[in-house]
Amino acid sequence: MRVKANAQTAKTAGQAVMWDRRELDAILRLYGQFVARGEWRDYAIDGLKDRAVFSIYRRHSEVPMYSVVKAPADAHKQGMYRIVAMGGQILKRGHELAQVLKIFDKKRFHVIE
Repeated sequence: MRVKANAQTAKTAGQAVMWDRRELDAILRLYGQFVARGEWRDYAIDGLKDRAVFSIYRRHSEVPMYSVVKAPADAHKQGMYRIVAMGGQILKRGHELAQVLKIFDKKRFHVIE
């Protein structure tokens, strides 16, 4: 129910959708692990009308390698969180951010070259 209230609030007030503290903490913790391994170097956070995007870059001058997207309008469909690869391919989507971020699990994740 909270997701629905946030989506309606953002639409009616004309505000951008944004990450809350808990979500951002989970994403930044994962991001920090990959920075420490030397695989990721930069990020950008965008709050758009219909979604929030956390873009991950290898270098700041490139297009994002991955984007973590929060789209509250999709909450009742296939989940409001998704991971999108550089070419636009959706790698994973779901209702829980922690579950979606598991795609970056060290044992099965390989960085796209």
